[in-house]
Amino acid sequence: MNGEDRDKYLARILKACAKFIESGSIMNADTGLDYIAHIVSPYGDAMQRVATYISEGLAFQVLKNLRGVPKAVNLSKTMSTSEEQLVKKTFYDLYPFLKTAYVITSHAIAEAIEGEEMIHIIDLCASDAAQWIYLMHRLKESQKSPSSLKITGIHEKKEILEEVATQLRVEAKSLHFNLQFNAIVSTLENLDLEELPVEKGEPLAISSLLQLHTLLATDDAMVCIRSSQEEPMHQRTFAEMLGKQKTNPSSGSLLLQLPLCATSTKMMHFLNGLWKLQPRVMVVTEQESSVNGSLTERVEKALDFYGALFNCLESTVSTTVVERIIMERTLLGQEIKNIVAGEGVERKERHEKLESWIPKLEMAGFEKRHISHHGMMQATKQLHGYGNGYKLCPENNCLFVCWNDKPLFSVSAWTV
Repeated sequence: MNGEDRDKYLARILKACAKFIESGSIMNADTGLDYIAHIVSPYGDAMQRVATYISEGLAFQVLKNLRGVPKAVNLSKTMSTSEEQLVKKTFYDLYPFLKTAYVITSHAIAEAIEGEEMIHIIDLCASDAAQWIYLMHRLKESQKSPSSLKITGIHEKKEILEEVATQLRVEAKSLHFNLQFNAIVSTLENLDLEELPVEKGEPLAISSLLQLHTLLATDDAMVCIRSSQEEPMHQRTFAEMLGKQKTNPSSGSLLLQLPLCATSTKMMHFLNGLWKLQPRVMVVTEQESSVNGSLTERVEKALDFYGALFNCLESTVSTTVVERIIMERTLLGQEIKNIVAGEGVERKERHEKLESWIPKLEMAGFEKRHISHHGMMQATKQLHGYGNGYKLCPENNCLFVCWNDKPLFSVSAWTV
């Protein structure tokens, strides 16, 4: 078979294995996975690499159904903090997505607080100082830059927050910023927004980079419990429940029109809590994919999204780069396996497209904020350094970072 025919064949077998698992035909799924193992490789082309990690996820599903195998299967390998940071830096270096999001976020924040003497930023995942170092340089370029910068960084690992704080303090000193860094050690799920050090009336900005979708795992568990008497065995995601509502997104009574189990989800409580903080701007970056639903649907969506993501590197990075192989195996590969093999609250990778995020944010009280032409131009320059395949596509006051014509990440700005 040529490469294209083999890719289609691989996709068919993977989806067939998923259907076998869903129907309880475990031995048939095992036979299919054994066959797949002979034609995939983490060192092959993009499709072979994606298929490797999807087949590993399916193998976890098979193991869960075999007698004598523990039900709780560890879906991720534990990495040290330094290894985790190194892998994320490799993703940052090889792809332009995070850099582009940083540029757009920084410009949106700088424009929202122009003329203020101080600014407070809440970073919902403070794992990288580069984003705020870029902002500090951007602010210094303006005629009326704030003299004080207050950053509240949230992360579940204290050592990562300490590293970020150290880097920011060094940069702030060189740029003559008065910096205050508040470290909040917490997961997003356990974060108490009312306890954040936010002073009434201060110019506030919020950054959420690939974080909100993790809360959907808790939502899914809550919705399943509450709807068990209505729909046995069907896991209704929050997005699916929203899709059933025939309401006007601009209506102030939207929350009252939704069922109790939808309005009381962790996600809506969290978004409402963010709105109560009254930020001047909140910038949200998320994967532009929808990897929820049945096992077969998750396999199909993972093939589509991660196939494109791996293709980016196929065209722009040498296949012999060791860092790329390690990053794919320990970061993207683990995401894929979590999507395919994870069930219930253990499945944290629950990406949803922007079309699903918009009604959630609007129902919480947020309104879309225009992203300036200048910010888009700076982000476009960032993309040009990574090859011709990357594009920045504006649509409906939001931005999509695309590979060729396929949107892979969305960036949207919001205000209260």
